[in-house]
This record gives sequence, C-alpha cells and structure tokens, in this order.
Amino acid sequence: MKQILFDDDARTKLLEGITLMAKAVKSTLGPQGGTTLIESSNHTRGMTVTKDGVTVAKSIRFEDRVMDLAVRIMREASERTASIAGDGTTTSIVLAEALCKIGGELSEGLNVNEFLRILSNEIENCETVLDQLRVNVTDELLYHVAKISTNNDEEMGKVIGDVYKAVGKNGIVTVENSQSHKTYYEVTNGIKIDRGYSSPMFINDQRKDECVMEDVKVLVCDGTIERILDIEAVLKEVINNRDRLLIIAPCSVNVINTMAANVIKNGLKLCNISPPSFGYRQHELMQDIALSVGATYFSEKTGDDLSLIKYEDLGTASKVIVGKDSTILVRKGEVGETIEQRISELWEQHKLLESEAEREFVLSRIASLSGGIGVIHVGGNTDLEQKELYDRVEDAVCAVRAALSDGILPGGGVALLDISEYYGGIFDASEGLIDDDDTSVTIESRMVYKLLQMALSAPFLTMLDNAGMTMDKIEFDEGCGINFKTGQVGNMIEMGIVDPSLVTKSALRNAVSVASTILSTKTIVYNTEGAKGPIISAKPI
Repeated sequence: MKQILFDDDARTKLLEGITLMAKAVKSTLGPQGGTTLIESSNHTRGMTVTKDGVTVAKSIRFEDRVMDLAVRIMREASERTASIAGDGTTTSIVLAEALCKIGGELSEGLNVNEFLRILSNEIENCETVLDQLRVNVTDELLYHVAKISTNNDEEMGKVIGDVYKAVGKNGIVTVENSQSHKTYYEVTNGIKIDRGYSSPMFINDQRKDECVMEDVKVLVCDGTIERILDIEAVLKEVINNRDRLLIIAPCSVNVINTMAANVIKNGLKLCNISPPSFGYRQHELMQDIALSVGATYFSEKTGDDLSLIKYEDLGTASKVIVGKDSTILVRKGEVGETIEQRISELWEQHKLLESEAEREFVLSRIASLSGGIGVIHVGGNTDLEQKELYDRVEDAVCAVRAALSDGILPGGGVALLDISEYYGGIFDASEGLIDDDDTSVTIESRMVYKLLQMALSAPFLTMLDNAGMTMDKIEFDEGCGINFKTGQVGNMIEMGIVDPSLVTKSALRNAVSVASTILSTKTIVYNTEGAKGPIISAKPI
C-alpha cells in the first residue's frame, strides 16, 4: 500500500530522520569524538566498534519509511564522499544536517528554487576560497594527514606515512588483513602481475617455490604460442647470448612442456606466465607492461604476426620474481618520459570515470607504471580489533592519497570556519542593498550568505562540543583554530592538524546536494511496509 505526504509534512518527516541519524554519526567527529558500538550480523562476530562515519551511517535503518528515505539520501552522499576522497563522511553528514535545518528556516516564504540555485552556484566560490587556503603536502605534513585520518594513532600514522614515502606520489597503497597480530608494510618497486608460472618446472628457488632471474629479457604477447617454432628465431638469439627470458603470453601445453624440459635438461633460463586479466583490461595491462620494460607488444587483437617477433622487440627487466600466483617485474632505470606521459593520460582518465571499479583499475595501472606498490598488512589481537583498525587504516590511506593529489587545508573544521566568516562579511556588507534596488543582491542571495555563514561552522562547533569545550565568541586569525586534544590555540597547519583539500570539497558538495534534495521536496510517495535490515525505532531528538 502507498501513502503520500505533501509540503511541510513531507520535509518535517525527512528532517526528523536526518536529525536522528546525524546525532549518531557526528558524536564520532574529531579527536575527542566517541566510538559507536554496532550490533549487526553483517559485522565481525555480530558487532563492531568504530569511529568511521560511513560505517555508522550504513548501519542505521528506521522503521518509519519516510525517515528511512532521508537516511538513505544521507547515506548515499556520505558514501559518495568516501568513494571520491576516502574520508570526510562524518563532515558531510554534519554539514548536510546544518544546511537542511537552517536552510529550511531561512528559505521559508522565499522562492525556494531560486534560493537553491544561488546556493549551488556559491559552492564554486567556496572552493575558490578553499584553494587560497590550500598548501602542498610536505613529508612532515604527510605523516600528520595519516595520523589524523587514523584518529590520531601515532604508530599507524607512521606506517602509512612511511609506505607513501617509499612508493611516491604516483604509487598505490593497498590494505590487507595480516595473518598475525602485527601490522607492517611491504613495498615492491616494480610491476606486480597477478599471474604465476605456468609450470612448477620453471622454479629455481625451491625454498620459496619461485623462479628468480636477474637481467631478464621480456617477451610480451597476447596471442597463443601454439608451437615452439613460432618463437624459434627469438629463442636462438636468447640462447646464443646466454640471456634469461620471461615470456608473458598464453602457450599451448606442448610449448610449456618443451620449455620446461629445456630448463631441466639443458639449463635454459626462462619462465612463462599467462597475460593478466581478460578482455579490454588485458589489452591495456599488456600495453603498460610492454611500455614499462621497453618491449614491443605483439597483439592478436591488432593483427600482429607472432612469426615477426625479433630479438630487438624484447624488453628488459633488472629482476623478475615469479611465484605460484603472482609475478614481480623490477624495471631497469628510472621512469622515462614516455611512461610519464602515459601516467599523465591515465590521471586525466581517472578524473572522468564514475565507476569505483574502473577508478581503482586505472589507479592500479598508474601504480604499476610509476613503480610504486605498497601493501599494508593490518593485524590485531582479536577479529574485532583487526576489523576496526582495518577500517581506520583504509580510510587514512585514501585520505593521504587525496592529500597528495589536491593538497591540504587547515584541519579541525577551521577551513570551513574561515569560509563561514567570509560569508558573514558578505552578509553584513549586503545589508540595505536590497532596499536600494541593487539588482545584484536579492533576499534569496542574502539568505544564502546567512545560511553558509551559519552552516559551515557546524563541523568546528561539533568538535568543540565533543571535546566538552565552549566558547562565548569565536575569533581566530585565518588558518588558526584549536587543537582539541590539548586545548592549544594556534595555526592549524603549523600544529600538524590538517585535512585533505579534496575531502573537504567533496564533503561540502555532497552536503549541498542532500540539502537541495530535501528542501525542494514537495511530495513523498512511499510504501507502508517497514524497512528491511537493522531497525531503529526511536523518537527523533
């Protein structure tokens, strides 16, 4: 059965859901924010302890269908912030609540569509102000970003900072569960291919079950080598030069067996792996591999003839390590101009992609080409502890990545507080201009200025409240604020309290998107059946 709500009744009910959800989420904001205990079958051992805003948001369902609609809108915005920037979910929810509450009051009796149009346009102005506050990341600030993103965990901040220093700006860092209680990282300076040897007969390091070779020629081809005669010319020169050879190509069983027999009986130093992935991804990855090692890529997809492969078409790696399931190619020399150009093209492609899976795929290609691959193995004494730490480290890794790509801002809610004060000045300056028939200032634009003045201070005020602190009057110089752990007042960047610029921008944009949806809603059509999943049946506060 369907029910319908209209106008104020609809928006009031939506706001009730937003208020209650925001109260649960924003209690985690800042260094003095608390943790949230969540009971759910979807979490480790039926429960989890977290300070991650998006984890809390994902766990909330309301029995009231309209309130649950509001939560779903908020959850989508917070997840979008997390997917773009990796962090800032709680800030996004705090901003969205403030914009909805205050915006609803200030827009009453006005042209709401015009009010929201002006609000949307002002976001670009906000980002311009943020860009003026932005600074590039130094090594020292890198550690601060990592520490803050792990909820001020010094040890984890150092681990993340160290691994990013090792892989470089264009490197990729991934997070995996450790098989022990220890947390540590590993760095591979080269290309990692998710394919292992085609036959265990290629193994030359019995202790590690690996084929390890140095100063290696590399053949890159996606067409199946059906007969050994197909590559006879190349093999002859490799043997005559006493080279080592890695063949990255699909091979028939007969070809694999022939090569393996020559390795065992004649001491031939070679190994074969299949091409990584499938379809178009395989084609792109093989191009990257060939480019990285300086090989000519022979592709069946473009009609290349295997019989034309010459010795000069082979690439070179300083070392290869071929295991059962993966292969590492260590490149010779530094990243060249051709590779730098490819990396630049991929970053531009990454900006245009909407699919998270495609974005991750492009990032992995960038990492391979730039030669930086870092893996953080997260441990813990219990499954619950490991899960909580894993979530924090994963968020921090994304936040550092965002900081490296777009710079950093004063943290602790100060960047948004500075914009709040900026709009307070605009609002004061616009007083009386409407009566003077100034066409550039309308009542809608003045109320938008007032909204931004009031709402953008919400993250700072929330952290102030979570720290149990109060201030009669907030007056700071630009870029200055409070260290909520120590109570010290000063320049936030100098104190190492920073936020990635991309995180703040994404949180603001997505919060405005939520507010626009809520404030423009005039009709809600909904089912009377209850929500599925963990239910919260409570009166909103």
